[in-house]
Amino acid sequence: MSFSFLLPIFGIGLTLLFYALARRGGRLKIAFLNPVLLAILGIILFLKLADISFETYNRGGKFLTYLLGPAVVALGAFFYEKYEELRKDLKLLSIAVIIGGICGVLSVVAFLLILDLPDFLIRSLASKSVTTPIAVEITKTVGGIPDITAGIVIAVGVFGNVFGLYFLKKMGINSKKAIGAALGTAAHGIGTARAIEEGKIPGVYSGIAMCLNGIITAILTPLILQLLL
Repeated sequence: MSFSFLLPIFGIGLTLLFYALARRGGRLKIAFLNPVLLAILGIILFLKLADISFETYNRGGKFLTYLLGPAVVALGAFFYEKYEELRKDLKLLSIAVIIGGICGVLSVVAFLLILDLPDFLIRSLASKSVTTPIAVEITKTVGGIPDITAGIVIAVGVFGNVFGLYFLKKMGINSKKAIGAALGTAAHGIGTARAIEEGKIPGVYSGIAMCLNGIITAILTPLILQLLL
């Protein structure tokens, strides 16, 4: 294996390259050609064909993962810009996100219990709907496996990014505020990226929903797991 594969710049450069290529496919406005999904599939295929381990790629990829935290904080700029408009809906938004966050944890835990899956898997998947840095820390707290959590969180986010808007509109939900809140609550950062594409208002509501759901999930997940497991 070439020494260059061992350098962190390899993982960073590969990610940026495939995302740039995927953006070209995303211009066709077809759900399955979502840039995030295409980039992920492209990276997986390349690593497989080139026989490069994930650990080698992640020497650089982990730096991009680290930037998820600051990116979430940066959404505060949208909040500040639209605060006056958001303030009158803040109470209702908070109630909706709290209910959505609780249902998100309860539904996946109950479903996995019905399937009689091992405890470690339930603990790893309980926080699937919050952004990766928060979800991983929750999983560490409750005794799950962070690697499983990270993979599922990304899958949930990609699914929400690709199909979330389609499902919401099929259900007759056309409010930009409601769309933003739903994507942020259910599909965290990747869903918020999709909401931002719809405009500043859905982006703001999605960012606030994502942050609030992260707090709610971090507090309630250990309690729910303690009661049900």
